[in-house]
Amino acid sequence: MPQLGETVADGTVTKWFKRVGDTIVKGEALFEVSTDKVDTEIPAPVAGVLTAILVEEGVTVDVGTTLATIDSNVASGSGDSEVRADAVSSVARTSTIASASASASASASASRVSGDSAERSSKLSPAVRRLLDEHKLTPSEVPATGPGGRLTRDDVLAFVASSVQSPASASLSPVLRRLLEENHLGADSIRATGPDGRMTRHDIETAITNAATTSGGADDEIIPFSKARRLTAEHMVRSKATSAHTLMVKEVDFERVESQRRRHGTTFAEREGFTLTYLPFIAVAVLAALRAFPRINASVGSDELIVHRHLNLGIAVDLDGDGLVVPVIRDADQHDVFTIARKIRELAQGARTKKLTVDDMSGGTFTITNPGPFGTLLTGAIINQPQIAILATDGIARKPVVVTSPTGEESIAIHSVGLLALTFDHRAIDGAAAARFLAHVAATLSDSDLIV
Repeated sequence: MPQLGETVADGTVTKWFKRVGDTIVKGEALFEVSTDKVDTEIPAPVAGVLTAILVEEGVTVDVGTTLATIDSNVASGSGDSEVRADAVSSVARTSTIASASASASASASASRVSGDSAERSSKLSPAVRRLLDEHKLTPSEVPATGPGGRLTRDDVLAFVASSVQSPASASLSPVLRRLLEENHLGADSIRATGPDGRMTRHDIETAITNAATTSGGADDEIIPFSKARRLTAEHMVRSKATSAHTLMVKEVDFERVESQRRRHGTTFAEREGFTLTYLPFIAVAVLAALRAFPRINASVGSDELIVHRHLNLGIAVDLDGDGLVVPVIRDADQHDVFTIARKIRELAQGARTKKLTVDDMSGGTFTITNPGPFGTLLTGAIINQPQIAILATDGIARKPVVVTSPTGEESIAIHSVGLLALTFDHRAIDGAAAARFLAHVAATLSDSDLIV
């Protein structure tokens, strides 16, 4: 399993594009892997014949697990090659490889090692920590089977799955008892579906969900959330629970931008093959404002504001209604309008075709979301944690405006006008700073030629 980023500890094989016995061409898509950040197609590291698939679709394994073997004798006479992380370094910059799936399966029957609680905690991967938090568990509660007594994701999942008990029994496991108490449920009210009529954690969670949501009727279509949809939902809820969201909106005159689009748009479209939109102009104006107000290019730490030196601009991309991802343009302030336009398009296409890596999604310091092409009026976006602000660019339309001449005379003209909506974290900055930032963006768009 390739390591698609420093913070990614495991991944789920969601699809194999080849079957055992198929001839493999080096560089063609071999399988798709899903992490908590991105879905990525992984290319074949060598040419040959696929001789074994060791991890089936839907299985989650730790980074470093061997997923398949390819007989490269067909192509180069060099013998079998494992599909290893170091062979796909062109996709994952920091790829590494470790144990085979067979050894991973054998470790599930190995003796469990407890160890010191503090020492075990220091070895936990981000994925394991997240699972422990979700299930309100401590590392010392879960038997560890990983190398050197390390606690793995499978250990936590196995422990949760094994936390079953008969509903008629007075001695529920601590995990189930705590879950029932937190949700004010009685054991007798839960429909048990486990072996021999035992209660499982899933039974309790189902009861909680059913109590909080409306059940579908006979004529309703039930569409289970995809992984991307679930992750988007989790990130949004976590952000609202973390930040003190505050919305501020500024009306902007885009007539000067419109004149630049008219002047350069035809040549740009002929050269690039796509339209020069308002978004790259807005991005360049935002980057100029972030240079003027560096404390908005920041993240919230532990009782501290972390001001970033690099301006890494995230652009929210809709996955055709299946969730949102935010690929990042690194050092975006080094690029002009045309380059920003190209990069936005490349990242959006890469996200929708699952060609991006976790590194393409990481390191953002400020985010723009762009529902404007759909004609929206006003969007209060949710902050992309741990950043402190996000800008929504809504629909731009021709409207009558009051224009003041250099001599102070006023007249009415038809201009392109739209709203920019800044959602900011009031823990980190105050309204005055947000207002000045928005005013800077608006003035840059209305008064400056951004194509020079």
